[in-house]
Amino acid sequence: MMADLFEPYLAALVGACGGVVLGLAARLGRFCTLGAIEDYLYGNSDHRLRMWGVAIGVAILASFALSGAGLADLENSVYLAPGWNPAAHAFGGLLFGVGMALAGNCGFGALARLGGGDLRAFVIVLVMGISAYVVMSGPLAHLRLIAFPPELVATGGTPGYAHALAAGLGLPLPAVGIVLGGGVVALSLARRDILGEHRLILWGAGVGLAVAFGWAASTYLSTQTFGAVEVRSYTFAAPLGESILFAMTSTGTAMTFAVGGVAGVWCGAFAGSLSKGHFRWEACEDPRELRRQIFGAILMGGGAVIAGGCAIGQGISGLSVLSYGAPLTLAGIFVGASIGLKTLIAGFNAV
Repeated sequence: MMADLFEPYLAALVGACGGVVLGLAARLGRFCTLGAIEDYLYGNSDHRLRMWGVAIGVAILASFALSGAGLADLENSVYLAPGWNPAAHAFGGLLFGVGMALAGNCGFGALARLGGGDLRAFVIVLVMGISAYVVMSGPLAHLRLIAFPPELVATGGTPGYAHALAAGLGLPLPAVGIVLGGGVVALSLARRDILGEHRLILWGAGVGLAVAFGWAASTYLSTQTFGAVEVRSYTFAAPLGESILFAMTSTGTAMTFAVGGVAGVWCGAFAGSLSKGHFRWEACEDPRELRRQIFGAILMGGGAVIAGGCAIGQGISGLSVLSYGAPLTLAGIFVGASIGLKTLIAGFNAV
């Protein structure tokens, strides 16, 4: 058994390893949720959406392959709960998407931009982390639980799509997940023009592998520590607040996988921006822009907690285990971002 003092730091180190890959993907591979949606809606390009598809497919395939090998305990994932609330996933995703458009990026994107010297992103990170905790365990927590009971619909022993298919078809669960993940990758690469985008494909696959690594590494640590380390992968809403709390109370708060993941993304993004010569300090000179970004960060923090995860948390980590709520959350994020972008464009054209 690992020494109690060493466990939290090892969990944080493991979280940081995958986080560095995610940060590099954001800076070097241009992996960005809002950027992918903007490209699709207004840039006449679905390449970055297909990059997302590669990330999701690889995450599903690798996660279920690791599960089949006994290296990832997906059943203990928070996304495969015994019950779920469809309205919470859809509404929370919608709030998050609108907030993401107003803020200009999600929590993960803000960390990546902070790694490039953007001080506006620092404000987004702080506000989003605090907002997430206000809704998760602060003054608005009781209201959230009343409005969105977490286990409104029971899953009946099949907590995800792969589980339901495996039970219905009488097939091994890992095999179903691997086939579904491979299908998502194949669909994402089904156009000839995307096959030439090697950088997008490689970084998309890297993001998916980082998420699967999170499941496997946290499973190993959970086994070695008799459950003291939670089985989890990457998400960037509540972990921002957790990192803020750790920064203020480190003598009484343990390091965690989530804190390490946040630090890893920043470090990876910082290294990536330096390697490209893109690092430069930036600040907000327009009070209206700052107000919009703060409001967007508030919506993102609250929306992510209601939905049970952010664009990375539900959009990739949740989908990697094929949970019921993840597609609804991702759809809500897309619709919300579309509404937010249209609102911004209409306001810009009116000026």
